[in-house]
Amino acid sequence: MKYSKLFLILMMILSLFSGAFVGKESIKRFLPASLFMAIIVKVVNVIAKKRKWWWWYQKIHPSVSGEFPFVWGSFLVGSLWILKWTYGNFIKYMGLNLIVDSAFTYVLEPYLQRFGIASLVRMKKIQLMYVFMVLTILLYGFQFIKEKSLVKRAVSFN
Repeated sequence: MKYSKLFLILMMILSLFSGAFVGKESIKRFLPASLFMAIIVKVVNVIAKKRKWWWWYQKIHPSVSGEFPFVWGSFLVGSLWILKWTYGNFIKYMGLNLIVDSAFTYVLEPYLQRFGIASLVRMKKIQLMYVFMVLTILLYGFQFIKEKSLVKRAVSFN
């Protein structure tokens, strides 16, 4: 409990710091989809709070919830990295997301609960995995549509 706020802040700083190594071209290519995903995850958190799917106990600041570092740190930068490593190979993309989402759900979530940061309330772990899989498909779909529209636009200019 004593170090949970520090953990959240460090997690966000380290996530954003790692984003600097994604590469300028990858950031330019994948940032719109990653921002879209962060916004969708924020909306899901609003719904989750209302329906008590999960609960964030720890706050970084009285007006900043503990979800903030996850949404604008881990999910944003994680989306950039995953798209950079796997975009164009849907099976590889889904496999990596399954590994990352499972690690969060079955390894990290118990620690978040133990340290009083967050916990699942009215949602089972398998249901959280379903939510993550829907988010995963939305992210890939957004990037696919974005790239398809850029190709159409480039062809129409020629």
